[in-house]
Amino acid sequence: MKEIKLRIKVFGDSALRKKSVPVEKITEEHRRILSSMANLMYSSSGVGLAAPQVGINECMIVVDIGEGLYKLINPQIIRRQGRQVLEEGCLSVPGISIKVKRAAKVTVKALDEYGKPVEINAEKLLACVFQHEIDHIKGKLIVDYASLFDRIKIKKKLAELKKRAEDEKLSQPERESSKLQL
Repeated sequence: MKEIKLRIKVFGDSALRKKSVPVEKITEEHRRILSSMANLMYSSSGVGLAAPQVGINECMIVVDIGEGLYKLINPQIIRRQGRQVLEEGCLSVPGISIKVKRAAKVTVKALDEYGKPVEINAEKLLACVFQHEIDHIKGKLIVDYASLFDRIKIKKKLAELKKRAEDEKLSQPERESSKLQL
C-alpha cells in the first residue's frame, strides 16, 4: 500500500476553519489517508490528528493515547458526561497550550476504516482527545476556547503562525480541491 505524503497545516491556513463533509463511500484511498495520518501523528509526537489538519475536508480522525490506534470516519459524540479541564496543545497550533473545559466521559459513534459501525466509550484523556479531533472536523481550534487573558498572551505567537501559514501557502501550490477526488 503506497503511503500518501501529508503535511500538517498550521494556524492561519483556511483548511483548518472549514467544516468537513461526511465520507459517503469509504475507499482504499481513505484507508491510505488514515494510515498516512496515523504515521504523521506518530512522527509528530501527537495523540490525535484530524483530516482538516492535513488539508483534507472530510470527516476522518486518528487517535492514539498509547492504548491503541483508532481510525475513525464520520465520528460523532452521542453522549457527554461530567466535566474536566485539561491543558491542550495542538499540532496545528505549535507552541501554544490552552486550558479547555470538556466532558469527562463521551461516547463516540463512527465507522472504522472498513465501514463497520463502532461505538467507543472514552473517559479522561481519551475523551478529551476525541472531543479535540471532532472539533477540528467542525472547523474549531483550541484557541477558540482561550480566555481573554490567554488571547492577549498568545496574540504574537498566533500572528507568527499565521505568517508561517501564508508563507507555506505561497511556496506550495494548492491541490485543485481539498475534498478527495474519487
